[in-house]
Amino acid sequence: MALDRETRDQLIQTLRRYVTERLRPLEAQVAEQDLAPPEVVEEMKALGLFGLSIPEEYGGFDLSVEDEALVSFEMGRTSPAFRSIYGTNVGIGSQGLVMFGTPAQKARYLPGIASGERIISFALTEPEAGSDSANVQTRAIRDGDHYVLNGTKRYITNADRANLFTVMARSDPEKKGASGVSAFIVSRDLPGVSVGPPERKMGQQGAHICDVVFDDVRVPVEDRLGQEGEGFKIAMQVLDRGRITIAAICVGVAERLVADCVAYASERKQFGQAIANFQLVQAMIADSKTESLAARALTLEAARRCDAGEDVTLEAAAAKLFASEMVGRVADRAVQIFGGAGYVADYGIERFYRDVRIFRIYEGTSQIQQVVIARETLKRGG
Repeated sequence: MALDRETRDQLIQTLRRYVTERLRPLEAQVAEQDLAPPEVVEEMKALGLFGLSIPEEYGGFDLSVEDEALVSFEMGRTSPAFRSIYGTNVGIGSQGLVMFGTPAQKARYLPGIASGERIISFALTEPEAGSDSANVQTRAIRDGDHYVLNGTKRYITNADRANLFTVMARSDPEKKGASGVSAFIVSRDLPGVSVGPPERKMGQQGAHICDVVFDDVRVPVEDRLGQEGEGFKIAMQVLDRGRITIAAICVGVAERLVADCVAYASERKQFGQAIANFQLVQAMIADSKTESLAARALTLEAARRCDAGEDVTLEAAAAKLFASEMVGRVADRAVQIFGGAGYVADYGIERFYRDVRIFRIYEGTSQIQQVVIARETLKRGG
């Protein structure tokens, strides 16, 4: 549901102030401690951020994809770890339930997800199934009115905080590829579910990823999402919307970096004048600004098409590919413009340089996006 213009503008202004006045001063602390302050999590709950995409009847805002992109532009202007706090609740963790859940499943789980009382993660990636996501080896074997899950999921965002998982598992071992995969809502408190320690990462400290292990976990049949064998279809539809959101976060980060570059270049003096006066510095700023504007337009176009009910597999992949590659280039130029100051920790530029690298990997690598774009373009005939 699209918000009316006045309500949307109020939400954006509120988030802009919150990002500027509350979150940005905490960026270095979160990176150093690898932990978001608990009071910030509670503030985000109070702001309704955990329910942005959840239907209103279950306590959420039910934002359109376009409105969620606008929110993500704002949240992208601070450390990506902050958006990750609620990201799986409004994105890939919950959307399978929103799109394919039964009325009973939605009534049981969505209110807690929208309030932030429940944290839900998306468990697709495995040690041997990353880009080859249809090759999941986690098993879900039917046993009466339960499925018995066995397997390991890897690099699962928010797993250490999650009490629910959307899990993709192979329910028909005889079927190879996507057709044998089903989707399940799995509670962390079920016997046999265990979560490993957070991984040490290049960037995005404060946003944790962990292994999740399922050892003879008995999941009730009523917690299967959709029909048996529909898991891969569910995952791909969830990822279409998720890729638009990732693109929007990349745009927000790029806009933040451009603003920081302009401020620094206007103050930093060399050869008796501000470096902003040098054409080669101006060229880097111009390229970064142009690319961020292009990514913003592409992201909004994909979001609007999604809201119109169109198949946006191509557009979502294109937005994610371009925006994630774009923000990497912008971050690299930012380090160059800041020079030595960009390489040391004090200014935070090197932190963003590390933070944005993951955008080209998760929710589909750049190479997978290229495959998707080419396949869809050929299918459409141009």
